[in-house]
Amino acid sequence: MKNLTIIFIAVLAFSVSKAQDITGEWNGMLKFQGKQLRIVFHIVQTDTGLVSTMDSPDQGAKGIPVTSTSFEDATLSLIIASAKITYNGEMDDQQMIRGTFVQAGFSFPLDLTREKIEKEIKPRPQDPGKPYPYYSEDVTFENAEAKVKLAGTLTLPAKEGNYPAVILITGSGPQNRDEELLGHRPFLVLADHLTKNGIAVLRFDDRGTGESTGEFSKATTEDFAADVESAFNYLKTRKEIDSAKIGLMGHSEGGIIAPMVAANNLEVKFIVLLAGTGIPGSKLLLLQQELIGRAKGVSESDLEKTRTLNQEAFDIVVNNENRDSIEAKLRAFIVKSFEEFPAEEQPENPEEVIEQQMQVLLSPWMMFFLKHDPAPVLKNVKCPVLALNGEKDLQVPPKINLDAISNALAQGKNKSVTTKILPGMNHLFQECETGSPDEYEKIEQTFSPVALAEIAIWITGQVK
Repeated sequence: MKNLTIIFIAVLAFSVSKAQDITGEWNGMLKFQGKQLRIVFHIVQTDTGLVSTMDSPDQGAKGIPVTSTSFEDATLSLIIASAKITYNGEMDDQQMIRGTFVQAGFSFPLDLTREKIEKEIKPRPQDPGKPYPYYSEDVTFENAEAKVKLAGTLTLPAKEGNYPAVILITGSGPQNRDEELLGHRPFLVLADHLTKNGIAVLRFDDRGTGESTGEFSKATTEDFAADVESAFNYLKTRKEIDSAKIGLMGHSEGGIIAPMVAANNLEVKFIVLLAGTGIPGSKLLLLQQELIGRAKGVSESDLEKTRTLNQEAFDIVVNNENRDSIEAKLRAFIVKSFEEFPAEEQPENPEEVIEQQMQVLLSPWMMFFLKHDPAPVLKNVKCPVLALNGEKDLQVPPKINLDAISNALAQGKNKSVTTKILPGMNHLFQECETGSPDEYEKIEQTFSPVALAEIAIWITGQVK
């Protein structure tokens, strides 16, 4: 059960403690799933012992209470019960704490220091430099129903004028307006290219991330779709935007969100799906896990074992509506699976791992994603659609998803559809060798110029 697939790790929370001089501010950089998250612990000594809070600046979270903080024999132990997270680290002679962060059975190294840590972002060759040859403005708008303020950047070919526009929609996990990961900022590069080609671009921080308010961890794909609808309504208020020529472009999960918005809003002029999905979430995660595992050298027997376990767990979520029933069946399944594991594969703290797995599988986002089938939504999309996938994408396999997208749109009698597999490209539309996520950071290219050209030419054709 420790092998259960986890695609998304939600809000992070930790805890710390003291014995010598452990009080004060401790900073670390957590790297997971191609992302970097700064973590800050604030530890104070009280009459009853150590008390801690945590900040996650990149998610806009501050003052998260830490459940348990202890520091004994130079070892710091932190627990945040609500997130089922543990951290254990040992302080060395240089006053560095070197340790391990564990969630849902997955371990990540995390070192803490008293020095403030900035994100390790080195300019990539395609990062645009200031001053930009176009107008850029930081903006805010509201999803009034959800009481969420969303912050983003609007770029215009010039300050004055009336332009077609596209809204960029991020993939899964907490993403800022540049969809920043592993030192790459693909949405910054996309916005730069499109704006230089006469198209206004709005990109914004996910709710609960960057400068946007709200709680990311409680949101589902439907909630993010509502945020995009708010972005659309905001653009309609801008005199610089041609309200009849506003489209949507979504990457990965954003490729699920764009059709959801377009199916309910006939004013959407077009949508672009970048590595968008056409098959149910439960099926996608199984394929994704198999392809990435094989690329990492996992044996076929281990892949089959993990696939079987995940399939049964996902089926419990997908085939039941009542949450209490799902929880009871999942718990029984996970406990039974543990009992069948050989002794050498048993986790040290099975009860803790069980709770971690339960939390992830029962999270609002995961439950919606596993149950959601994009096909019925795509059947209701009537605007022009461009769907692109990289040939070597291991996260959203191209053929099966593009076929499903094409078939669903055809069933809905949408005749303005363009689909294309781009040779040699991965999930991020980088030109690559294997397509493995392990390559993302090593590749200097952020977004293939070939893909940028395909997108810009197609959008220009829709808004002429």
